[in-house]
Amino acid sequence: MSYREPLNRRATFDLQPRLTGELLEVRPLAPDDWEGLFAVASDPLIWQQHPASDRYQEAVFTEFFREALASGGALIVMDRTTQEIIGSSRYFGFDSEISEIEIGWTFLARSHWGGRPNAELKRLMLDHAFRFVETVVFKIGPTNFRSRKAVEKIGAVLTERREEADLNGTPVDHVVYRIKPTTKEAST
Repeated sequence: MSYREPLNRRATFDLQPRLTGELLEVRPLAPDDWEGLFAVASDPLIWQQHPASDRYQEAVFTEFFREALASGGALIVMDRTTQEIIGSSRYFGFDSEISEIEIGWTFLARSHWGGRPNAELKRLMLDHAFRFVETVVFKIGPTNFRSRKAVEKIGAVLTERREEADLNGTPVDHVVYRIKPTTKEAST
């Protein structure tokens, strides 16, 4: 897909598309995905640099999963070869007035960190988003250096630091990155 195609401003942003790449399939999160997704999320090392570093615990992940289902934008990521769940991501906060959407809450099994699967997931999600918006936002914990490096690698630019409340109302610091189709083209 060319990022120079005109935006489809008349269409409603599909927050839960089905996306297929060479390595991955992405589809809407469903209640039946609990067991497979928790098997991935129960690895403490996935959350080591994350502000919610206890998300590997079942009680904490249960709330995350419930909220993901309620969000209407959560996606499951599957390995096309094995058909196993390897992670999750989400579209959130579509704002047609400023032509912006957030991609976040992304995590992958450590077996799929870096390299082609992570890059393909970002490409699939960005390709879909740029059909509808001019800007994609990533909010990342300041000490989550893995995620920061990953979005910088695809051309996202650090634009601000902000404090927002988590699900429990606790203030959490985030750094905000933005990417536009032209920014992404220049980085690839």
